[in-house]
Amino acid sequence: MTKKQLALEVIERLKKEYPQTHCTLDYDEAWKLLVSVRLAAQCTDARVNVVVEGLFAKYPSIEALAKAEVDDVEAIVRPCGLGKSKAKDISACMKMLHEEFGDRVPDNMEDLLKLPGVGRKSANLIMGDVYGKPCIVTDTHCIRLCNRIGLVKDEKDPKKVEMALWKIVPPEEGSDLCHRFVDHGREVCTARTTPYCDKCCLSDICKKYGVKG
Repeated sequence: MTKKQLALEVIERLKKEYPQTHCTLDYDEAWKLLVSVRLAAQCTDARVNVVVEGLFAKYPSIEALAKAEVDDVEAIVRPCGLGKSKAKDISACMKMLHEEFGDRVPDNMEDLLKLPGVGRKSANLIMGDVYGKPCIVTDTHCIRLCNRIGLVKDEKDPKKVEMALWKIVPPEEGSDLCHRFVDHGREVCTARTTPYCDKCCLSDICKKYGVKG
């Protein structure tokens, strides 16, 4: 089985296992997802969803958050960890959106990567979830599962994993596949416990825990 064939099989099996999949960060506007994904670094989505309720209640627009004092933002987002750096990035990002992009989140990779605190993972998430464009979000679940399954080999660099997946994953499948990697990574192919290979729908095709070689 080639890597492309393996990828297609993984896609079909995870579709059956997780027919409904979506981003677990709550948002109703693009800029809110941008804020939440920055806060989600080394923090659970569940905690971020709680914290941003207070943040968005106090600062309900890009302009309001852009004009907020960084210390005030930090005080609210501190429970997500790394409060100082996250607040600084969020403030700078909102200011750029307000001053240079007319309070609109860009819909292309080049402009998204200009925003403070926005890397390829965040940019891809915005591209896929907000604008419905082809994307591959290489978060920790995606990287871990791709290595275990055999879609990549001993590769931990997010951009290299992303580029490898672009070669074998149909563009229209990338966004949902990465969400399903999150679903599967949380429920079955876990990081902090022994993976539950006995109930894994991929066990017979997984390079590490099923097929050897």
